[in-house]
Amino acid sequence: MSDEEQHFESKADAGASKTYPQQAGTIRKSGYIVIKNRPCKVVEVSTSKTGKHGHAKCHFVAIDIFNGKKLEDIVPSSHNCDVPHVTRTDFQLIDISEDGFVSLLTENGNTKDDLKLPTDESLLSQIKDGFGEGKDLVVTVMSSMGEEQICALKDIGPK
Repeated sequence: MSDEEQHFESKADAGASKTYPQQAGTIRKSGYIVIKNRPCKVVEVSTSKTGKHGHAKCHFVAIDIFNGKKLEDIVPSSHNCDVPHVTRTDFQLIDISEDGFVSLLTENGNTKDDLKLPTDESLLSQIKDGFGEGKDLVVTVMSSMGEEQICALKDIGPK
């Protein structure tokens, strides 16, 4: 055995903490599921009973929570599906830069400058108009599987 300490620089990310397993038969409408490596919100679930020795199957129709695309998957109801950890955090909007990035104030007083404005046109115009009028705005940031996006807006009054 040597006395010197070993230092490992890990660049790999297993991605295990981004999701957790849940039995397909227990996932309900308005829950979350991972389909084709994308976090999705379930909009429709139908269960089919199959033949004599087959498995019951769950048919999921879900919408990607970041880009709004509709995805479908069919999974045996006894199998496990990946369910993403989805968190929502409120931040106060400080500034909007020319290149489409926002500057947000975190709970501990630091700034977060790595988020772009949302692609949703109505939300985008609400944020820009409210900021232009000098209102105090709080944006809700949804994060899941290493992605973050502004998904909602609250007006907390004039500055």
